[in-house]
Amino acid sequence: MSSASSNPADQAIAHAKRRLVPFLLLMYVVSFLDRANVGFAKQALQQSLGLSAAAYALGAGLFFVTYALFEIPSNLIMQRVGARVWMCRIMVSWGLVSMATMFVTGPISYYALRLMLGAAEAGFFPGVLLYLTYWFPNRTKGQVLGLFYFGAPLALVLGGPVSGALLQIPSTSGLQGWQWMFLIEGLMAVIVGIWAFAYLQDKPQDVAWLTEIQKAALLKELSEEEQLRRAYGATGLRSLLKSGPLLYCTLIYLLIQMSVYGVVFYLPTLVGAMLGRTMGFKVGLVSAIPWVCAVAATYWIPRTADRHRNHRLLAGLTLFGAGIASALFGSGSSLVAMLALCFAASGFIAVQPLFWTLPMGYLADNAAAGGLALINAAGAVGGFLAPNAKVWADTQFSFPRAGLYLLAGFSLLAAILILGVRKIELSRVRG
Repeated sequence: MSSASSNPADQAIAHAKRRLVPFLLLMYVVSFLDRANVGFAKQALQQSLGLSAAAYALGAGLFFVTYALFEIPSNLIMQRVGARVWMCRIMVSWGLVSMATMFVTGPISYYALRLMLGAAEAGFFPGVLLYLTYWFPNRTKGQVLGLFYFGAPLALVLGGPVSGALLQIPSTSGLQGWQWMFLIEGLMAVIVGIWAFAYLQDKPQDVAWLTEIQKAALLKELSEEEQLRRAYGATGLRSLLKSGPLLYCTLIYLLIQMSVYGVVFYLPTLVGAMLGRTMGFKVGLVSAIPWVCAVAATYWIPRTADRHRNHRLLAGLTLFGAGIASALFGSGSSLVAMLALCFAASGFIAVQPLFWTLPMGYLADNAAAGGLALINAAGAVGGFLAPNAKVWADTQFSFPRAGLYLLAGFSLLAAILILGVRKIELSRVRG
């Protein structure tokens, strides 16, 4: 689709894509960086605070407990007050909490701040998904979501070297490197949050950068799709728990996120072990390689799925390949391990925009706000379970790769479930 198209709706979509997606991408980069930087600080926190592996895993996962609890209320509030106000609130509050992580002194304060960070950031991701439904019709959702999902690998491409460099700041400055990392990266969220209030507009009818003809054409297409969802899909909060396809998608997303965060939280440690080094700039730089591959995959795979309209099949195959690759992290040569990391990271990120096209196709009104939040909350539970499941498996079986094999198994199960999804017929999901 090109801005040179004579179709006013296409012109509006092209303008919205250029105007909104880069900024939403910036927001996601900052979000994911603040969520995942605890993985880069793992060794420093253990050495500085005396945290055990189990305490680290518990704290890493506690973020997702409060994140899950506040997802649905946050998204319902955003639907009422608008994206620019609520996104500003979310980003400023989580940035302040992330900055406060520099003051942790032991397990209790570490746990408390991870819980607070989850509560502060809750609703950001499903809020953006809901926001995108106000601007982009179904025919463009795969590629738009793919562009938005650049944020996760970009955060880890940039975050690896940046976080590694910050961790190496000498303690003679008065703060240790890990404290500088939380301070600077949290401050970024505060700045971008204030910028969001000034930059974002809630709906197409609110902007001055679309002509009236473009607004009318875009709103007409969006309205027709919304009316179809209202007629045949889930519309109210009460209908959510009765929607079999929604609950099925919720289970799939929980398993996907267990796989994703199994990579996110432990990839820097795996790379450090391969290189025979502790965390630092070089480990951060090498850790960025799999996420560079993920950027390419996240650009290409959703566009292919949109073009051929085979989101379900391509999602299942992508996730299956990523699961097989993740089982190879700790085996073979360093080259095999790095290739496995590249394939796994690429698959786990690229599958997600494909997945979201399924529930977004039939949720309307409050069900869209609540349903997207419910699915993402389940993903947050998966993020909580992943590091703790890995530690449990490693301990239970006295085998250092047992946890990785367990998470790889969850990936394969999720792939099978996706392949088992029949094309969602709107007449089968009446709410």
